[in-house]
Amino acid sequence: MAKIGNESGGLGLVQEQKRFVTVWSCRSYTRLGSEEQERKLTDGSSAVPYCGPLIAPDALASTWNLDPWLLAALTVAGMAALMHRSRVGFSPAQDRALIVAAAGLVLAFLSPLCAATVALFSARALHHLVLVSIVAPALALAFPWRSLPSLVAMGVTLAVLVAWHLPPVYDLAWSSAGFYWLMQLALLLPAWVFWSAVFRKDQGAEDVFSHALCVSGLAAGMGFIGAVLTFAPTGLYPQHLIGAEAFGLTLIADQQLAGLIMWVPGFAPMAGFAFWLMRRVWKQGFAA
Repeated sequence: MAKIGNESGGLGLVQEQKRFVTVWSCRSYTRLGSEEQERKLTDGSSAVPYCGPLIAPDALASTWNLDPWLLAALTVAGMAALMHRSRVGFSPAQDRALIVAAAGLVLAFLSPLCAATVALFSARALHHLVLVSIVAPALALAFPWRSLPSLVAMGVTLAVLVAWHLPPVYDLAWSSAGFYWLMQLALLLPAWVFWSAVFRKDQGAEDVFSHALCVSGLAAGMGFIGAVLTFAPTGLYPQHLIGAEAFGLTLIADQQLAGLIMWVPGFAPMAGFAFWLMRRVWKQGFAA
């Protein structure tokens, strides 16, 4: 077992089987320049987040989440999906969507991306995009779920996405596995409902126009979050300080990278899709 760090300052990173266990210390974080951040780190907690303890960069690629409860839940959900498919019959497009949804869930919760979210806030931003922009649309194509108007579903999705980025909420999701899963479901389920409405077949021009506005609103919300993360003058998520430094980033740089992720792969494709929907409305003659 090797120790890395300044033991005289009370900080140690204990590496055992290529896993880092963080031990918070007071004097090691005075460089953050914020008494509030220092207090947060020193009060805080040694709670291990759901995706596990901090992983060394060279071990990240081989770190998969093998939580038996999660594997059981995904297995049951997969069996239910296949039974529904065999009962109602799926089109080739629905089969492809089901594969994409399954792959997205594996990427988000089982793959090394899960462990990366413990180290890097930018990985957390990517995790959110996988759920909202890949898994939810794929589920909507495979299993349309229309229980809310698109505007309401978009509003709930955006509200939860904003809530995820509020430091007190993020801290609670970090320290409580139950709240972590509550927030994941609160993000995925309304996004699933929203995309189900957007992808509904046989829509009139007015419906398409309304959905284009909703997609634009969701894109704008992502852009706003990206701007806050990119231009915030201080680090908002000190839980990632040690992990960011392990990957050669500062806390601020990791946060700015998260903002760019929300902008480029988050905002841009969604805004492009909204523009495509607007063109579709125009072609249907709604402009007239």
